[in-house]
Amino acid sequence: MCVTCGCGEPDIADETINLEQDILEENQRYALQNKKIFQQSRTTAFNLVASPGAGKTSLLMATGKALVKPCSVIVGDQATEYDANLLKSNGLEALQILTNKVCHLDAHMVGHALEKTVLKPDSFLFIENVGNLICPALFDLGEHFRVVLLSVTEGEDKPLKYPYIFGSADLVLLTKIDLLPHLQFNLKYCIDNIKAVNPKANIIQLSSQSKQGLQGWIDWLEKAA
Repeated sequence: MCVTCGCGEPDIADETINLEQDILEENQRYALQNKKIFQQSRTTAFNLVASPGAGKTSLLMATGKALVKPCSVIVGDQATEYDANLLKSNGLEALQILTNKVCHLDAHMVGHALEKTVLKPDSFLFIENVGNLICPALFDLGEHFRVVLLSVTEGEDKPLKYPYIFGSADLVLLTKIDLLPHLQFNLKYCIDNIKAVNPKANIIQLSSQSKQGLQGWIDWLEKAA
């Protein structure tokens, strides 16, 4: 019976919640399998989440050149292998996952990709999630750390509008800060908004183009390993 009105019809809301719980429980089982793979290979995994155009791929290209530790990338997109090919052309090992109509990566997809990926001992794995600040918040991929990118071109209010993804972040990267002189962007207000939804979040400001702040990101990665 529908708990909302007692009409005797199935409660669609209840069915939706039950389905979501089933999906997330199944995802968690696959996430635990991925965690075991990372543990066995002594790989530190990072789930990079952001809106489209926040600079995930540019950051990874700059990161690959700056890191001493070996690293590889799993890239999620709905279509095309553009980002994976771009990363490969810049010397990074990259594997593309095409999600088609799905708006996020899940642990099962990542597990299949791991079957095709050789993880070097004591390495980094970066999982570049599909550009989206909503759906990826729910799905653990088995990663050790979740990194959320926020470009200064997106606006200071995004942490308040998307509190779940920012609330789950171990690190928030404020990207494209080389553009600040050309924007009306209140940096303090943005940081305050991040802290409002996630008081424990680390925050690093950087630019993949000018390399400003990039060393802070590299230092954080090395400490996280």
